[in-house]
Amino acid sequence: MIYTVTISPAIDYVVHLDRLQKGATNRSTGEEYFLGGKGINVSQILKELGMESIVLGFVNGFTGKALENGLHQGEIKTDFIYPKQGITRINVKIKAGEETEINGQGTIADESDLKMLYDKLRKLKDGDVLIISGNIPAAVPQDTYSRLLEAVKEKDVLCIVDTNGAALMDVLKYHPFLIKPNMDELRDVFGEKISAEEGAEKLQKAGARNVIVSMGGDGAVLKAENGTLYTAGVCRGKMINSVGAGDSMVAGFVAGYLEKKDYQYALDLGSAAGAATAFSPGLAARRQIYDCMDELRSRSLR
Repeated sequence: MIYTVTISPAIDYVVHLDRLQKGATNRSTGEEYFLGGKGINVSQILKELGMESIVLGFVNGFTGKALENGLHQGEIKTDFIYPKQGITRINVKIKAGEETEINGQGTIADESDLKMLYDKLRKLKDGDVLIISGNIPAAVPQDTYSRLLEAVKEKDVLCIVDTNGAALMDVLKYHPFLIKPNMDELRDVFGEKISAEEGAEKLQKAGARNVIVSMGGDGAVLKAENGTLYTAGVCRGKMINSVGAGDSMVAGFVAGYLEKKDYQYALDLGSAAGAATAFSPGLAARRQIYDCMDELRSRSLR
């Protein structure tokens, strides 16, 4: 089974305006609601690609119930923990020419809540997949991701971690199967002059088994544990949405790898899923993903 962890899930409320007037009443020209949180995004794209998963994390309040019900309506399984403090956050994204975001604080998990999550992970079985995504909220211990990997270190669990900064570097000692920094995140760690390949090699030496570096308009590279450097190109299309593209790439890669155990296929499916979401108002649908996949694969055969 695939398990995704989202420490701080959210409902994303997207508001469209002709223009944003400060200090005045603004009336929207359109609005959408999305079930948010990076691990939740991963689970939703996995579902589009025919892969079942179970969403783990912390929710509570009326927003938490709405988020959980929404996932169940989408036939995505959950095994949430319900802390006593805070409520599941609402993130407001105002699109008025440029995008303005207001992110809520969200649920506050205390040590007893975290222990319940660690106990759930200790029940994972050999062959399971664990995907941990997102930043660690300020109210949660900053070594939480390391403690999550500690909980499964005795099992043959495929661990994927998509985070950045100190949290990313801290988990490398557990030799995660995959990490996925972008170029900005690489430069934050290693400096402005680092290349994608150099950064991936450094992260491998620090403990990661496989490293994808997403490079925006320049595509993506994968430094695999077999020593090969794989590359993926860029799909043609208009980017209208940056939210969830990286999560879609993670989901596509995992789905592709589990399907064929082929690194190039997995990287291409990850890149296609990321692009399809970038070209969509929300997360991509299955048909959009495979349209992008067909484009990437046809180019690679030329």
